[in-house]
Amino acid sequence: MQGYNTSMPRTSELTFKRRQDLLYRMKLIRAFEIDSERSYFANKIGGYCHLSVGQEATTVGTTAALTSTDMLVTSYRCHGFALARGIPAKNVMAELYGKTDGCSGGKGGSMHLADIGKNYFGGWGIVAGQLPIATGIALAGKRQAERQGTPPPVVLCEMGEGATNMGAWHESLNMAALWNLPILYLVINNHYGMGTSVERASAEPEIWKKAAAYKMNAERIDGDNLETVYKTTSDLLVAAQEGRPAVLETMTYRFKGHSIADAGTGYRSKEEIDEQTAHHDPIKIEEAKLLEIGLEKDVILEMDKRVEEEMKSALDFAAESPRPPMSDLAYSVHAPGSKKQFSAMAKGQGLGNQVIQDGLS
Repeated sequence: MQGYNTSMPRTSELTFKRRQDLLYRMKLIRAFEIDSERSYFANKIGGYCHLSVGQEATTVGTTAALTSTDMLVTSYRCHGFALARGIPAKNVMAELYGKTDGCSGGKGGSMHLADIGKNYFGGWGIVAGQLPIATGIALAGKRQAERQGTPPPVVLCEMGEGATNMGAWHESLNMAALWNLPILYLVINNHYGMGTSVERASAEPEIWKKAAAYKMNAERIDGDNLETVYKTTSDLLVAAQEGRPAVLETMTYRFKGHSIADAGTGYRSKEEIDEQTAHHDPIKIEEAKLLEIGLEKDVILEMDKRVEEEMKSALDFAAESPRPPMSDLAYSVHAPGSKKQFSAMAKGQGLGNQVIQDGLS
C-alpha cells in the first residue's frame, strides 16, 4: 500500500495522514475477506477459512502500533493481520489459493500465513497453541537484548477470547509475569467462540479480569474505535518493552460466521447481526470521524477505487501463480540433517517415498 510504513517509531499519536492510510488498510481487509469468501465458494480455496469482517479496527489499530523490530504472532483468523503487517494482498491471496507465490509458499493456506522478514511469525491453527510460542519468542528477545545492551523487541500475541479458557493461556501468562517478558497478549472478544457465547463458556466473561491472577496489567476497550485501539496498544507496548507484560481485551464483533462453513445464524438472531452491522461497523465509524475533521468524500471514493483495483490484481495474480510441484512437498518440513532420521520413510517405491527422499537430500 502506498504510504504504509511498518518502520515508524513507536508513538501513541495518529496523524491525519496516517489515519487515512489505516482506513485504506481497513477497507482492503474488508474487500479481501469478501473476495476470499467468493473464491472459497468457487472452489478456488480449500481447507478451512476464517474471516474477520467487522474486526478491522482492532486488527489494523494494534498492528499499526508495532515497529518493524517488534514481533507478531496470531491465531488462525489471520488474513487481516497479514495485510496489516504489510504483506501484499497478492501474496496473501496466492497463499489461500495454495500457490507458489503465496507468503508461505502455498503450503500454509488460510490459517498459516507468515512472513518472517516482516517479523510476522504466523497464524496458528490450534486454539491457544500460539501462546507458548509467542512467550518463548519474547523470552529469547529479552535475553538477546540483555546480551547486546539494547531494548528488547516486543511481541504482540493475538488470540480469540476462547483461547483464554485453555491451559496454555495460564502457563504463558504465569511465565510472562514471573520473568517480566516484553509481550502484550491481545484478546479479540467477538462475543462467540465458534457458536458458543462468552457467557456460556467462561466463568469470568470479562476476559481482562483474568490477568489479575498473575498480577498483570490489563485493559478492556472498544475494539471498533481505531484511535482508542491504536493509542492503548501503543501505551501497553511501551510498558511491555520495559518489562511489564499486559493483556488487552478489545470488544468487537464478527459479522460473518466462525468460518465460511458456518452461516453464523444458528446461534445469533438476525436482529442482533443487523444491529451490529448498522451501528458498530468500524469502517463506517472511522469514515464518519475523518469526514468530520476535514476529509473530502472524494478521497474516500478514491480509496474504494484503489482497493478494488488492488483486489482485482491480487485475484489475477493468485489465479496465474503456479502450484508447488509435488517434488517440493517435503521441503521446509524437516530441519537440515534429518535425512538419516527419516531414511526408513524414504525406502520403497512410489511418488510419496521419492518426494520424502528428495526433500531430505
